[in-house]
Amino acid sequence: MKALVIGATGATGNDLVNQLCQDPDFDEIDIFVRRRSDFHNEKVKAHIVDFDQPDEWKHLVKGDVVFSCLGTTLKTAGSKDNQWKIDYDYQYQFAKAAKENQVDDYILVSAYGANPDSKIFYSRMKGELEEAVKNLHFPKTTIFKPGMLERKNTDRNGEVYGLKIIKFLNKFGFFKSQQPLPTSVLAKAMIVASKIKSNSFSEIKLHSIFSFAEKKTQ
Repeated sequence: MKALVIGATGATGNDLVNQLCQDPDFDEIDIFVRRRSDFHNEKVKAHIVDFDQPDEWKHLVKGDVVFSCLGTTLKTAGSKDNQWKIDYDYQYQFAKAAKENQVDDYILVSAYGANPDSKIFYSRMKGELEEAVKNLHFPKTTIFKPGMLERKNTDRNGEVYGLKIIKFLNKFGFFKSQQPLPTSVLAKAMIVASKIKSNSFSEIKLHSIFSFAEKKTQ
């Protein structure tokens, strides 16, 4: 299979591409990035693109499955407008190009609490992206809705402290539904989703992602 990945340099995307490189079912992995990546594998082909200019790269979005895991924080983006551009506009433009090029399988990393009617900016943004992707009517669409992600070597202080608190409470049986999800497990679940033969729409939420990652597809 040929995988198309947007968000390959993020924590989830990095784990995803590394796992795809080790998966014999994938022989081509095209990643779309804004700057040079550190992947060194014969399967990986990096397209350095300007996401603000879709007409320059949309013809390259051809393959069997799209893995969309692009995202940023408000702090990193610098403003809500910039975060919307990265988290919504870029991903939607990529999805639209994939649909126009007849890619059949679209897998999106969204977020717990995503809701187009939410008063919370982040949740509304993610919810509106979900609805926009649904309305493209891919033959197969899978949306993952994780809660707190556990990223390797994260430098986000709030995330580090939050993970410690949640893990501590988990030991006593509290907030089990909010168990932190390692990005490596999310990546594995996304690959499992790509191998399930169906023509349908699916949402995989929170704790279900752990068990979904262990599904047998062969």
